[in-house]
Amino acid sequence: MDLLKKVTEQLLDEGTLSKLGGSVGARPEQVKKAAQMGLPALMEAMGRNAKDPDGLSSLLGALDQHQDDDVLDLDSFLNKVDKDDGAKILSHVLGGNSQRVQTNLARQSGMDPGQVSGILTQLAPMLLGALGQEKKRGNLDASNLIGMLAGGLGQGGNGGIKAMVTNLLDSDDDGSIIDEVGDLLGGFLKR
Repeated sequence: MDLLKKVTEQLLDEGTLSKLGGSVGARPEQVKKAAQMGLPALMEAMGRNAKDPDGLSSLLGALDQHQDDDVLDLDSFLNKVDKDDGAKILSHVLGGNSQRVQTNLARQSGMDPGQVSGILTQLAPMLLGALGQEKKRGNLDASNLIGMLAGGLGQGGNGGIKAMVTNLLDSDDDGSIIDEVGDLLGGFLKR
């Protein structure tokens, strides 16, 4: 299953984009850009965290907590999404790079960082809900979760997305996010 495609298809509905945009005062086309870059960034960060046994255990626990989130009815989900939970998820997943990711997404989408934060706090629980449902159905175990998170960026000619994600997560502008992985993982495990 191409999870990123499934989630993105729901998000690209004009009504959904308008609803998300209305929640933060942004235009639908800005929300679309932020979502198309933000979801892969979240998946990449989750995948990197999941490569560590403790990070994987924490992620699998989070998926269990979100397994009953009804993300298939996205309109209803967005009406009741817990943005505080979304902020916690972002903190866990992105760690010290959260502000950088939001600033870079804001610059690329034409929004301000606060608007991007508002969008990401809704997308993060949605992503965990979708992953949680797949795990509950028996379609995800520890090994294929890591592959799915990594594969979400490598399929379908998404090399450009991979480069954008690297730019979003690369806090010291050295072209590599390897040195940030430790920071991300450390932040994830401390919570």
